[in-house]
Amino acid sequence: MNHLRIKLLYLFALIAFMSCNTDKDNYEDISSGTELENRIIELYGSKSDLIQPLETDYLSIPSDINNPITEAKVELGKLLYHETMIGSDPKMNEGMYTYSCASCHHVDAGFQSGIKQGIGDGGLGFGSHGEGRIKNALYAEADLDVQPIRTPTTLNVAFQEVMLWNGQFGAVGPNEGTESQWTVGTPKETNNFGFEGVEIQAIAGMDVHRLVIIPEEIINSSYKDLFDVAFPDIDESERYTKLYASLAIAAYERTLLPNQSPFQRWLRGDDDAMNDAEIEGAKLFFDKAQCFSCHSGPALNDMNFHALGMQDLEGAEILTTIDEATKKGRGGFTGNSDDDYKFKTPQLYNLKDVGFFGHGGSFETVKEVVEYKNEAIVENDIVPADKLSSLFVPLNLTETEIDQITLFLENALYDDNLQRYVPETLPSGNCFPNADYMSSSDLGCD
Repeated sequence: MNHLRIKLLYLFALIAFMSCNTDKDNYEDISSGTELENRIIELYGSKSDLIQPLETDYLSIPSDINNPITEAKVELGKLLYHETMIGSDPKMNEGMYTYSCASCHHVDAGFQSGIKQGIGDGGLGFGSHGEGRIKNALYAEADLDVQPIRTPTTLNVAFQEVMLWNGQFGAVGPNEGTESQWTVGTPKETNNFGFEGVEIQAIAGMDVHRLVIIPEEIINSSYKDLFDVAFPDIDESERYTKLYASLAIAAYERTLLPNQSPFQRWLRGDDDAMNDAEIEGAKLFFDKAQCFSCHSGPALNDMNFHALGMQDLEGAEILTTIDEATKKGRGGFTGNSDDDYKFKTPQLYNLKDVGFFGHGGSFETVKEVVEYKNEAIVENDIVPADKLSSLFVPLNLTETEIDQITLFLENALYDDNLQRYVPETLPSGNCFPNADYMSSSDLGCD
């Protein structure tokens, strides 16, 4: 009997132990996601502040009151954004009809460029995801349409009041009071149209990037009907012009929302959308690592400018001279020395397709950026210590924590279905995003 009693007691103890372990495991699984949810609610009041609208929910997508989003505008803008037919003002005949907006902002690089400096007119090739674009040897540096700073993405631009790294485009918000800098004869003059940044950049970009809307060509093409449906209240004498093409492109760009990413699905209630490591990374992002201090809202960005001492474009491969105004970032636009070396906070979605990070492309991986911010050691010697952001301080993250944050950024913020924003074909029938002979071969358009 004693032996039997001992065995029974042992069995009960084992069952109790296993039961406790199971409860503990379940509790930990639940608490990890719950802790993240509670932290987000603590910061923002609810998870809804971080949720992106559906790309077809035009009334919920932030828009310019002077350019309301409509389905017809978005459809027209999607085609014009990728249309190489409007690349009709090249510096050399070889560039005619070979480039588009999407040459520097294409889906295969998360609507950024596949190379450190985006190339429009004067570029050749594409590769598999934009990494194969090179300078046409026939073009002189002065004739090349190339960026003196890393090309920003058009993803999540709906959540930006002003555009570009220095925020120079846009007549509202942070740019109120900068009117003296809207220099006549420069792209900044387009701010006088009075639109928000997305619209202003689209308008200015048409001239900067040598894209031309010729009314006679539009009227004699299938684009005419698209313009008519998109802008029925605009007189025909003005309808087929750069301005309305730009407003359509801006409406389309505002719908480029990575709302199918795991983090967005988790915010909407799918508890299994992120794995444990990604949840831990998110908890660090919104707490110990203090990433949320600058990266907040549905796009995980803000409308502030920060000096983090990152390097400018440099090296033998750089295709253009970098001027002092570009190096000074926001200060180069505003003329206010307090703004020197400050650059706009970027959005954080779909970074896994990007090969360069920072305004100067000085980092090649997301992890390198996390490590840089963790160490807080300036890499650009021209940035004075007194200009650095007060938020640029060591974070004391462990290697494991760095890896977890990187997983969250790379995987949980990655929408793997951005192709839904790209047309299957263009009315012109042209290859896109580029139509030069090398790109046509790379893209299978021969």
